[in-house]
Amino acid sequence: MHDEIYPAFGGLLQWDIDWLRSCGVSMGAIIRPEPIRFAHGFQALDGRFDHDPSGPIWLVFFEPEDVVFWRPRTVELATWHGRAFALGEHVIDAASTYALDYRLNIYSDPLTWLAHDRDGIVVVNWACAFDHLRDCPRVAIDEAVLPLYLRHMKPARLPEVIVRSEGKEALR
Repeated sequence: MHDEIYPAFGGLLQWDIDWLRSCGVSMGAIIRPEPIRFAHGFQALDGRFDHDPSGPIWLVFFEPEDVVFWRPRTVELATWHGRAFALGEHVIDAASTYALDYRLNIYSDPLTWLAHDRDGIVVVNWACAFDHLRDCPRVAIDEAVLPLYLRHMKPARLPEVIVRSEGKEALR
């Protein structure tokens, strides 16, 4: 499906699959909802992925509005368009995520997320956390990313407030 759009993304090699399986990742998590792919390249200063055949290997995940790249050796995350908030974004708004008192799982890294069968998200862009997660009724978060969660779970900006008194002209 994505081959026409992103022809440089190859299928995983057997070595990659064996490594993921040895880390506790099921074949289901490797192939669903989209198979993991790979690409060569570098992370640019703006956090986006630059394709380069001479670059290191990154694992590739397709998100609804973007592509997320993960370099397991360094735990770097990059995006293609800069639009992705997280790996697994689609579960944030899924009713089944919160049914029967379940919660949205927020993992600290893609390997842990994959080992849990992609049941939750891995935040790529913490600056957008409040806007994407403010309506979640329940979350369970890895302790390693709790400080990031607490720092970013507030609105980016609030409106300027002017208090008017009755009978007096409003300040301008």
